[in-house]
Amino acid sequence: MASKFSLPGATSLSARLLVLTVFFVMVSEVLIFAPSIARFRLTYLQERLAAAHLAVLALEATPNHMVSDDLERELLNTAGAALIGLKKPNGIKLMLAIDEPPRVDLTVNLYETGPLGLIRDALATLASKGNRLMRVLGPSPKNPEIMVEAVIGEAPLRTAMLEYANRILGLSIVISLITAALVYVSLQWLMVRPMRRITQSMIAFREDPEDTSRSVSQSTRTDEIGIAERELAGMQSRLRAALHQKTHLAALGSAMSKINHDLRGILATARLVSDRLAASGDPEVRRVTPVLLGAIDRAVDLCTKTLAFAQEGPASVNRARFALATLIEEVGASLEAETGGWLVDVPQSIIVFADRDQLYRVFMNLARNAFQAGASRMVIRAEAEADRVIIDFTDNGPGLPPRARELLFQPFAGSARPGGTGLGLAISRELMHAHGGEIELASSDAEGTRFRLTLPMRGGVAQRVA
Repeated sequence: MASKFSLPGATSLSARLLVLTVFFVMVSEVLIFAPSIARFRLTYLQERLAAAHLAVLALEATPNHMVSDDLERELLNTAGAALIGLKKPNGIKLMLAIDEPPRVDLTVNLYETGPLGLIRDALATLASKGNRLMRVLGPSPKNPEIMVEAVIGEAPLRTAMLEYANRILGLSIVISLITAALVYVSLQWLMVRPMRRITQSMIAFREDPEDTSRSVSQSTRTDEIGIAERELAGMQSRLRAALHQKTHLAALGSAMSKINHDLRGILATARLVSDRLAASGDPEVRRVTPVLLGAIDRAVDLCTKTLAFAQEGPASVNRARFALATLIEEVGASLEAETGGWLVDVPQSIIVFADRDQLYRVFMNLARNAFQAGASRMVIRAEAEADRVIIDFTDNGPGLPPRARELLFQPFAGSARPGGTGLGLAISRELMHAHGGEIELASSDAEGTRFRLTLPMRGGVAQRVA
């Protein structure tokens, strides 16, 4: 029972594209977030060092580099540090500290930290708890030759980083939704809708191949979708034509079977009458009777072949191992009365695994067609390659006319001689295909015709023995 085309839902291509777009944008934002939060932390620490440098400058404005405790406390609070130190290139050191130097939990040296270290330290800060004291060492943003030291708490830094992360998260969600919506609409318009039309057309064609109104609508697109639409439309048109032709041929074959049955009875009666005419005493009657008998025999043969072709189903292959040369010699012996020359150049070492009767029928068709077309000699050669056996049938006949070459393997159309049905080569090709092989016209000119047959060697189909 044919399945119905379902409406797009959670499992549709467009929904999956939407989810994947959001997912990949969020993954991109996560990859961007790590260096961004590390850069934010570095900037925060550099700002603290800059504030610490400005606070220490107040000491340089005093004669003895001393300030009151209240001013010192205010400078430290303004810089957000518990201790500030400064070392100039000339070796002068300045420090702001009210109490004894606090116990430092970790040291951050901005001189030695690389990109990966900054990312690692930033993630460690986000994961930490409490308010650890950090001793930050780095160059002054005001003067890189001056080293600034500041002892600050980690909690304010972590709070600032979390606020920044929340802003980044919100912005990422907005960007992801906008990007996903744009990508979704674009893909929906450019790919999903055309693919849905193609899919619906394929399903409709499967349900009723002969309904021409269900052909896929073609667009003027030059991309892969447009090519797929045009190729599908062409395939549907060719299949409809083939189905139409096969329907007519089936009806014609059924009618021909009935007609041939009756015609064979009529011809049998005509044959009996002709046999009596052959015994007539009239010389003229005896002269024309063989011609009449020949015409009746050809008509009977045509009816027999047509019925056999119409009634035969797919070829059934009963494989056996045998020497190829022995089979070809048997064909030559059967044609001894018709042949003027039968030359076999096939090594006895070539053993094939095939249906002997079917190959006999193929070889007989090729040989008989050649001799009936006027050939006086047939040369058969064969050789075994790595994956196949190649068999050439070469005759010295007059060659095939161009029209016969075009329709060579088509039933009732490929005959090269008057009165022929063209069924021999058509049946031969079917038998070769049933073996997984091929038959083709290799050459045909005034010097003769050569057919090439190939049998595959896979699975031990053919082999060479010592």
